[in-house]
Amino acid sequence: MPEVSPVSGPSGLIDQVAGSFSESGALARVVDGYEPRDGQRRMAAAVADIIAHGGTLLSEAGTGTGKTLAYLIPAILSRQRVLVSTGTKNLQEQIFFKDLPALARALPVPFTATLMKGRSNYLCLHRWEMYKDGVEGSTSAGGRLIDTGDEVLLPMLKEWAATTKTGDRAELKDLPEDLPMWKGISAEAESCLGSTCPRFGDCWVTVMRQRAVESDVVIVNHHLLCADAAVRQSSFGEIVPSCPTLVVDEAHQLEDVATQYFGVAFSNYRVDDLVRDGERLLSATPHDVDDLARAFHRVADRSRIFFSTLPNGFRLKSDATGPAGERRDLRARYTSEAVQDYFEDGMMLAGALEGLEATLALAAKRFANGSNDSKDSTDSNDSNGPNELAASIQRRAGELRSDLRFLMRADDPEFVYYVEARGRGFFLRASPIDVSRTVRDALFKRFRSVVLTSATLAVDEAFDYVKSRLGLGDAEEVRVPSEFDFRTQALLYLPRRMPPPKSPAFAEAAAREVIELIRRSRGRAFVLFTSYAVLRTVQQFVEMAIEYPILVQGTAPRSVLIDQFRSTPNSVLLATSSFWQGVDVVGDALSCVIVDKLPFVSPGDPVVSARIDALTAEGVDAFSNYQVPLAILALQQGLGRLIRHRTDRGVLAILDPRVKTMGYGRRFLASLPPAPVTHDLDAVARFFM
Repeated sequence: MPEVSPVSGPSGLIDQVAGSFSESGALARVVDGYEPRDGQRRMAAAVADIIAHGGTLLSEAGTGTGKTLAYLIPAILSRQRVLVSTGTKNLQEQIFFKDLPALARALPVPFTATLMKGRSNYLCLHRWEMYKDGVEGSTSAGGRLIDTGDEVLLPMLKEWAATTKTGDRAELKDLPEDLPMWKGISAEAESCLGSTCPRFGDCWVTVMRQRAVESDVVIVNHHLLCADAAVRQSSFGEIVPSCPTLVVDEAHQLEDVATQYFGVAFSNYRVDDLVRDGERLLSATPHDVDDLARAFHRVADRSRIFFSTLPNGFRLKSDATGPAGERRDLRARYTSEAVQDYFEDGMMLAGALEGLEATLALAAKRFANGSNDSKDSTDSNDSNGPNELAASIQRRAGELRSDLRFLMRADDPEFVYYVEARGRGFFLRASPIDVSRTVRDALFKRFRSVVLTSATLAVDEAFDYVKSRLGLGDAEEVRVPSEFDFRTQALLYLPRRMPPPKSPAFAEAAAREVIELIRRSRGRAFVLFTSYAVLRTVQQFVEMAIEYPILVQGTAPRSVLIDQFRSTPNSVLLATSSFWQGVDVVGDALSCVIVDKLPFVSPGDPVVSARIDALTAEGVDAFSNYQVPLAILALQQGLGRLIRHRTDRGVLAILDPRVKTMGYGRRFLASLPPAPVTHDLDAVARFFM
């Protein structure tokens, strides 16, 4: 991208941004019925000022503000490259496919844009060729990457792979979200051969990076943003191009994502992938590889023994099944002293990985000598052949060994160590207890200007909480209220009497309230739960009592359930935390949001408990300064699903009596939109007339 000076200096940018939001400005020319919004103009002016002068801006913009355009227009008019990070792929795609094309028509400044997703979203051409050849019975090296039961998808994949311009699996609308075979053909970093890959030049990840380097607007999500920051010092180098300006939309999610990417994880999945690629390596070489085969067998055998001991050894207990009986996440915190006996098998696995590294180093010499002596194969997949694959597996084996030993030592006080069972996977994890310094140093300091925005950033009308969690010191601040009139568009319902949430009678009482509310709203409701146990109980009562279509989390993929909800009149969705944010249903289809309990994160969660301990050790009241603010932001997100447009109307219902009976309940109520409050179900019925 050619270097271009900012628009007539800082004042010129600020003036041009103001003009774009006027009644006769750029937006008015492309948006039918455009009406200037005071909040949008205030936020845009603050963003323009930060881009012009540098610094950090915290901007809370209530729903309906139009915050996306409020930061995109100043960024584009600045004529400097901007990196925009979102919390969800949905918002990424909205910006790229909807907002930016509209701005390209509206603004006098030409610009280019690239949408970047994580590597696992893209097809690996090298692995795809090996998979395809294996399925079709070719003698080419590689063998099968997946089970033969998935071969029915081969014609669709072949047609797509031959015509795609991006390699992004999102183009395959009919491809199941959890398809096991995709992992075997995707461009995941761990299995990447890097610049030695025979398809490196036309690799979709390489193409994506090249486009991004040449673009004015680069759109990523928080996962890719943090992954890039975490690997910049590794052999892979940077993923995302350097930019002077960073905009973090849906910034309330950043701490959780950073906790994941700046941690360490070791799982049976990683070992299984290593062994699977080892089998490909063994089938790819004509050399004598008995010693290598034995080394891979030792790793597989030691891994099986080690991971089979984890569930019993760590006494994993939790709400073990969700809707449709699927297994839920189980977590248990540990220290090296507490579980020393169970790491004896881990030490054996680490030794097997170290032995594999050494055997691969010796094998690489044989492969190199063999490639000089033998020119039997001219296949493109074999030209670099076993050498590069062996080097990749050797590197990965070393990383696995190093990670496992770090996790077994469990001696870094800045991390919390825990075991997790998720689906068929078992994980050892170390997560940073405090990511504030890491986020500040590894992420924010790389940019001249940083804008963090969300509909939910402030707690108790201040940004102190998010500043402490993300390591932000001096920052400009702007809070813009929602453009919606909640006094006429919404009603807040609090039941007169409810048992305490820990009472055995709570779930049944909640079910009665849910049934009465759904009858009055004629379906059209989200019922959001903090636990699967209460969800299951309420589901049993609701399905017997009402005639409206019931959709339940776990019975279909998340995106499918949302589409079904939008297209099925009077439907009701019962769901948990993954539906509390990032869901946008405009219009009458969603007219009631019911929350069973205040969304406190379980203090038994390893990361949460470690953070509580750390704050307590510093003399900080962890409940008031961490647990309550975190729950307030989550509640705001859940209730934010309801009013998405100026014509929307709906009822917010909170069934948890603690909002009235506990002192901290006032903080929750004060954080909610200024809607009228009622305790009367008849008032709910009148609202819907």
